[in-house]
Amino acid sequence: MKFLCAGADLVEDGSRGFDIDGKKLFAVRRAGQAYVYLNRCPHRGVGLEWQPDQFLDPSNSLIQCATHGALFLIEDGECVAGPCAGQSLTAIPCREDAQGLWIDV
Repeated sequence: MKFLCAGADLVEDGSRGFDIDGKKLFAVRRAGQAYVYLNRCPHRGVGLEWQPDQFLDPSNSLIQCATHGALFLIEDGECVAGPCAGQSLTAIPCREDAQGLWIDV
């Protein structure tokens, strides 16, 4: 397991990007739970953020690809709208403890 960040560094309904060993990842917190995904849209293989650490739509309820506007569920990464509907983001297994967030890469 690799350390990603302190738990307090990922705020509720917030997102944050990371570069771990050359892999671009991002994390989102929803209802106290952290979710980590590969930062790669299944449609074109591009990064999802429109600004650093900005991976969510304006309502902070869905992950949004800045390039084509595809929308993904935070909980499982499934695309629910856009050119890659039915496809999913690549989830990265993670756990959280008193030290923070850890990922299995």
